[in-house]
Amino acid sequence: MYIDAEALHASLTALRAGPDAPGLGGYLQRVVGAVEQMFACEGAGLMIEDPQNVLRYVAASGEPGRSLEVAQLRAGQGPCIDAFVRNSSVWTPDLPSDTRWPAVGEHLHPDVRAVLGVPVLLAGGPIGSLNVYRSEPGEWDASAISALCGYAEVIEQVLGVAVTALEHSTIVEQLQYALKHRVMIERAVGLLMGRHGLDSVTAFELLRRQARGRRERVVVIAAELLGEPAPEDEPKPAS
Repeated sequence: MYIDAEALHASLTALRAGPDAPGLGGYLQRVVGAVEQMFACEGAGLMIEDPQNVLRYVAASGEPGRSLEVAQLRAGQGPCIDAFVRNSSVWTPDLPSDTRWPAVGEHLHPDVRAVLGVPVLLAGGPIGSLNVYRSEPGEWDASAISALCGYAEVIEQVLGVAVTALEHSTIVEQLQYALKHRVMIERAVGLLMGRHGLDSVTAFELLRRQARGRRERVVVIAAELLGEPAPEDEPKPAS
């Protein structure tokens, strides 16, 4: 697909003018709606990592996209996870048949086929991913990737302002947690990669599985691997 440069510029300019919807959540929903309109696709969504380091939708334009969240959560793999962990754009012409993520397809809504995801950054590191999907298989060209990255940059600017202003919301609390413990988790991922010859996505998922099995925060497992004191400011996840 091809993105019209003039239409993209107008859309991004309007969004950079700042929030006009009530609250941060309302503005993020507006951005996601603009993405869906620009790409003329079946849906788009913004995922942010929660305190268990699981990507969750905080804004989405289509209900089929929820299956993308669920499928990746159950499988522990997928394009949005890769975009987040690898800090790079990831796309597939047909997710259900893509051999990179064989366990994802069985949980997907039939309207989720071609998927494109890019990382959303904050303070220099990934805190989530922005994704679009289409109901038919198809390629994603450079203009589509560049356009989605442009929307991700707008989101980064707005989230940065919200965190700096200490805005009180669930989204901001998730971001503050992610920023606080990012370095320790990244170090633990690097340790697992070197120790077991894993790639970054597999190492991250191993950390997350261990945390889920023990009902602990990922950062607690990371601290144990590094031989460092575990943070004491966070409760265990609820069952």
